[in-house]
Amino acid sequence: MTKTKLDDLINYLLSERNDLTDIEIPENEQDKFRLYRSLVNIRPAVKADESFLLAEDEYLAELSQSRGITDMADLSSIENGIYLWQGDITTLRCGAIVNAANSGMTGCYQPCHNCIDNCIHTFAGVRLRYKCGEIMRAQGHEEKTGKAKLTPAYNLPCDHVIHTVGPIVQGRLTDEHCRLLESSYKSCLDLAVQNGIRSIAFCCISTGVFGFPKKEAANIAVNTVREFRKTHDIKVIFNVFGGDDYEIYKRLLG
Repeated sequence: MTKTKLDDLINYLLSERNDLTDIEIPENEQDKFRLYRSLVNIRPAVKADESFLLAEDEYLAELSQSRGITDMADLSSIENGIYLWQGDITTLRCGAIVNAANSGMTGCYQPCHNCIDNCIHTFAGVRLRYKCGEIMRAQGHEEKTGKAKLTPAYNLPCDHVIHTVGPIVQGRLTDEHCRLLESSYKSCLDLAVQNGIRSIAFCCISTGVFGFPKKEAANIAVNTVREFRKTHDIKVIFNVFGGDDYEIYKRLLG
């Protein structure tokens, strides 16, 4: 990765806006990436010039290699057809990864927010937001909770991204919250099978800022996947980021 490459991407993103004319590109490479990521995060779902897209593809491909890629083929199953993996889902090579999206379905617009939605859109590149925007414009309304949409993965090592809107829990957990979370998992699995995708990696849907209790969410996830795999041949990875989630899933699957 050269400084010039990232400078060019930042300069293009700044040129699209008239409200950030006083921003200077930092010297430090880490600060420079944070600025690039922030500009990508706040960018609306509009087309970019082909020259920018080619440069972004080149930059993100190099970045992906430097961050490291985990191939599903190198993982060992914890039970038949089911895997448990702790790591960054944006570095996983498999058929599809699942994004815990919001109802707008075009990503997280908060600069450098550490949610999975933000991370996936950052490392996929701006084509992903534009594609999601096209899907939502054609649909004409926000995505309903428990449903899912399929897109290419662009610069991610996986082949596809499946975006689903999980339930938001504020206060007491209800049967309807549980039904909607099960629907999210089922919608993703159905979409994968319908599109010939042979492996899918699930994040912990709804357990972050959406407030779904982790143990209950994991129980629903595991039961839904086990039931689905009785009649469908698809490999499933439960991807966790924190150690507490890893222990929860390990107890359920062990």
